[in-house]
Amino acid sequence: MEHAPTWLTYGFLYLAAAVLAVPIAKALGLGAIIGYLAAGIAIGPWGLGLVSNVQDILHFAEFGVVLMLFLVGLELQPSRLWALRRPIFGMGSAQVLGCAAVLFGLGAVAGLPWRTSLVGALGLALSSTAIALQSLSERNLLRTQSGQAGFSILLFQDVAAIPILALLPLLGAAAGGADSPLHAPGDLALEALKIVGVVGAIILGGRLLLRPVLRWIAKSRTPEIFTAAALLLVVGLAYLMVLAGLSMALGAFLGGVLLAESEYRRELEADIEPFKGLLLGLFFIAVGMSIDFGVILRSPGVMAAVLAAFLAAKALVIYLLARQVDIPYQERPVFTLLLAQGGEFAFVVFQAAAGAQVFSAETASLLIGAVALSMLLSPLLLVLLDRVLLRRYAQLKSAPQAEEISEPQEAPIIIAGFGRYGQIVSRVLLAQGFPTTVLDHSVEMLEVARTFGYRVFYGDATRLDLLRIAGAEHARILVIAVDDAEQSLKLAKLAREHFPHLQIVARARDVTHWNKLRDLGVTLVQRELFESSLQSAHTVLELMGLPAAQATAITQRFRTHNIALADRMYPHHKDRAKFIAVAREGRNQFAEQMARERQESAALKAAGQEYPGYGGVGDAGESGEPTQSKDLNKNRP
Repeated sequence: MEHAPTWLTYGFLYLAAAVLAVPIAKALGLGAIIGYLAAGIAIGPWGLGLVSNVQDILHFAEFGVVLMLFLVGLELQPSRLWALRRPIFGMGSAQVLGCAAVLFGLGAVAGLPWRTSLVGALGLALSSTAIALQSLSERNLLRTQSGQAGFSILLFQDVAAIPILALLPLLGAAAGGADSPLHAPGDLALEALKIVGVVGAIILGGRLLLRPVLRWIAKSRTPEIFTAAALLLVVGLAYLMVLAGLSMALGAFLGGVLLAESEYRRELEADIEPFKGLLLGLFFIAVGMSIDFGVILRSPGVMAAVLAAFLAAKALVIYLLARQVDIPYQERPVFTLLLAQGGEFAFVVFQAAAGAQVFSAETASLLIGAVALSMLLSPLLLVLLDRVLLRRYAQLKSAPQAEEISEPQEAPIIIAGFGRYGQIVSRVLLAQGFPTTVLDHSVEMLEVARTFGYRVFYGDATRLDLLRIAGAEHARILVIAVDDAEQSLKLAKLAREHFPHLQIVARARDVTHWNKLRDLGVTLVQRELFESSLQSAHTVLELMGLPAAQATAITQRFRTHNIALADRMYPHHKDRAKFIAVAREGRNQFAEQMARERQESAALKAAGQEYPGYGGVGDAGESGEPTQSKDLNKNRP
């Protein structure tokens, strides 16, 4: 009987373990990350023993973190990243140095050699980028104050890992390690220049080369080649950073930031997202497999002490930092817990420290085991935090209250989002006596609503259980007024799948968002700036000397034309070339039509007659024929 290739065997094991473990974990309310970690433990050396080469798999799976950082970079325009420079270097350095100082002190008190205490403190001060960002994303916290602060700290940690790794050979040489010679000052300066050169090359090359290359590849109109190019871009950046001795994730993040304002951002996201999800899952499986239960069994007391001490010390420092920078009290527990755990970079630091003879391989195994256990415990503690501690914490009298839905609601209208858009919709409905249930995920917005006397419930409307409590099974209308386009689409899809009877009225940020909502079957969609832009155009026409009736007719005609053109473009929105062609054709037709009308109007005016198209009463269709105003609301974009 022939043996299957190793890659096929392992591929089958990983997929089977994930497919079995993750749905079970989700059904138990534990989250996908715990499912992946449990799957890794089950098939790893200390479980069924089906996989043995754990370290090789862990190195490969780290590419999932690299892809995640690339996608995060795509969401950050350079201007926004520049605005975060102070949190990155301010809070980031405070967290790393503060945690390292406390942990170093604990090591000194425990009687450890100063080199062991120093490297252990620096490695344990780092946090898991993969788990933290994934958890923040699942909780819709990335755009909150704590999410931005957590992201800034994690990004600084990726940068801080570079000097930490550079320090290890020096400590090993100082300790007398034969294999770790002390670098000469000239060598260190050369390394620093190489690092600056690589980062500069990525920034310069990204601005000058990436867009033209992607444009050239896109012209081939071969989707699989564009996908390959997207992966090649991330792999190439990671490879370049490794050659320079830098963080792969940092290079991918820089590449993402450089493309954040490009026209290919959404396509790159769509191409890389599936690979990111699979590789992140593989990374968590590899972390589960890497837990050395042998070390735990040999010295369970020491392992428990190390784990408890470093988690408690980091949690204390991070919580104090959260209070210092005024992170909202509701967000502090999750912020603290996500940054208190160990991180994937600690594996690299401790293995390199053992190789440089800073401390023994046994010490490295102990510290790596503590980090892996903290990454396993963190999602479990988050579940406990959600179910027990946060509810009690929210009831503190000294803190402002965020009212959550505790009883089923019966209002016929549900409004998701109470920002500048949702407020106006809600006020109009309440003024007419229509009861509404309003949900918003921003504590700050809830405080503003309460100040002005509005009742708004705290919660994420994309949660199915919250929608049920809000009365979605019996309501007639769901108004999607959330600011984030992705959250809007997620909510629309959820409502379509579970509450098909609901009439959905949604806002669209732009035509792309409008098209995606239409793909989900949502037809009552309004572009948030469309009507106000027309009002501004009307004002400018009047200021240019056109009579009010003529300005009204022109803007109404443009409105009707634009609505009809959007409907014509919609079937082609996934074919970029056809989509642009239809848009240009419609724009040219309208411009030619208006030019003819101006000529006819001028001729009639010279003859002492009034042009009939500027009566100011009805609207005109794309062909110039009058249309009833009721038709204008159909599928309005």
